[in-house]
Amino acid sequence: MENNTKTLTGTAKEVVLAFVDALNKEDFTEAGTFLTSNMTFNGVLGTRDGAEAYMSDMEKMKFKYDIKKTIAEQNDVCLFCDIGMGAVTIDSCLWYHIKEGKISSLKAIFDPRPVLEQKK
Repeated sequence: MENNTKTLTGTAKEVVLAFVDALNKEDFTEAGTFLTSNMTFNGVLGTRDGAEAYMSDMEKMKFKYDIKKTIAEQNDVCLFCDIGMGAVTIDSCLWYHIKEGKISSLKAIFDPRPVLEQKK
């Protein structure tokens, strides 16, 4: 995560939307610049500590995000979106917290049944 020292400007909403755009373009180096090195991820199917661990997963999974609604309040941004996970698409709610211009935490909420059924 060498580029993680990049200084970012913009609102919390702009940071999150730029991050998701980079993920959708599979520009994982750019996406990593929007994360604090110690960012945390808390999801339905697991957790990750640190930007490096999180981005390693994102590079493998290559999710595609179709944003339906964005709600921003100060340093918090919530996205309602469909996430393409290969053969399945799930309705999701993603809650990002921004600290000093970068994403410091992400909480993902979704119904995991389509993902779990795919693994059968």
